[in-house]
Amino acid sequence: MILSKPFLIHNQTDNVSISSTFRNSSSDSNKNTWGTSFSFLLSSNLHFHSISQRKGEERLEMDETTDECVYQTTDKWYDIEHVENVLANILSRVPVKSLLVCKSVCKRWRRLISSQAFIDVQLLWSQKNSVYIVYPYMDMMMKLYLVNNSGEITKSINFPYCDNLSLLTVVCSFDGLLCCINYPWKVDSGMVVEDVTDVEIRICNPVTKKALLLPRGSPSKEKPSIGVAFGPKINEYKIFRFFNAKRISLAKHQSRVNRRQCEVYSSSTGSWSVIGWVPYYPMHSSHSPLGSNHVFVNGKIYWFIASNEDPLIPGSILMADIEETFETINLPKEVTEHSYLVNLEGHLSLVAVYDEDEIVNIWILKDKNEPKWELKCSDHIPFSNDECVEFAVARENEIFFITSNHHYIYDPEHGFWQELDLSSISEKKFPVAFAYTESLLSCGGCMDPRMEYISDKRSI
Repeated sequence: MILSKPFLIHNQTDNVSISSTFRNSSSDSNKNTWGTSFSFLLSSNLHFHSISQRKGEERLEMDETTDECVYQTTDKWYDIEHVENVLANILSRVPVKSLLVCKSVCKRWRRLISSQAFIDVQLLWSQKNSVYIVYPYMDMMMKLYLVNNSGEITKSINFPYCDNLSLLTVVCSFDGLLCCINYPWKVDSGMVVEDVTDVEIRICNPVTKKALLLPRGSPSKEKPSIGVAFGPKINEYKIFRFFNAKRISLAKHQSRVNRRQCEVYSSSTGSWSVIGWVPYYPMHSSHSPLGSNHVFVNGKIYWFIASNEDPLIPGSILMADIEETFETINLPKEVTEHSYLVNLEGHLSLVAVYDEDEIVNIWILKDKNEPKWELKCSDHIPFSNDECVEFAVARENEIFFITSNHHYIYDPEHGFWQELDLSSISEKKFPVAFAYTESLLSCGGCMDPRMEYISDKRSI
């Protein structure tokens, strides 16, 4: 079927005129599916919007025998509802950047795209097409890269709201939202310096260009560490913040050495609440100067706890769930400094690289009844032991490795290493990468959207 006759549709309600030429055939339908559907949707939607104002008005249809556009009349209101469903169905497959433009087409489209029901549908579709988001160079101006399933860079994103900030890093990604942290500024002896005893926390949506700066937590005597849990509903999250209390009132009956506390920020309340003393503190990795390395799997957050012998080598795992209860988990065996916790196939997994032996062990935690580690695979690494693994993250059933000089995607099921040609990424400084899904989710969670704002300035 080929549509080639140009036509003009005018919508008086929204004062929008659109001239379109449809050119669609089975040979190129897969190449530009959403673009063709979008063109047809744009024109037919405006026409049906007029129908909703006057029952029984003629509507545009295709005559299957002649392949020509014909007009027919209808008095069936379910046709209008059906077109609304088609509209939402097609738009849910449109890239988020284009959806933001579509909101300016008419009031009807703006209401639809802004509705929570549509945002949820778009997210479900986008989750089927997740990619990697790579932040290779920790800087004051963040530049992110999207890497597709073929290991190719498809897009670069600049954060527009990072002026006048100290170095930023990304600590997690979930449903299109990123959590970014940086040291705040402070005045010390007349000099403006970084306050390394605190971190600013932002929830960002890099596609919608919006960010939410969270209120500051309790004062701390040392560098805090955080972890982010998402759920139980879409667009809800909690942030766990571990700190060393400065004030005696926050650490009653505790010695000066044992003032380690935890507090939780809830997106549903928009405020912090102090849990109190915690027996363990997440370790600070040498691969991340701001710390806060963690992974979120099935409603639980996991951090490494440093071993007693070496503060840079994991000794066990700290777990916290969305109900704010804590547990510890033993490691399956001794690991190295180059060890990472990842979400592999929906399970907490341990990736441990042994440089001297040039092998990597991947363990999966099976916790149907009680936690039990299973060795999924042990394989040789395709790089020499003088090349450091700087970061590792999993997406579905594969693992993305960033080394000093290379990028790899590893398939543990088949033992296959794919070296990526990311020539656009020439420099690396504390690089991180995460599985990423584009979405329209609000940074403010369940709070009033008016609480959300673009953070582009900061006062000292």
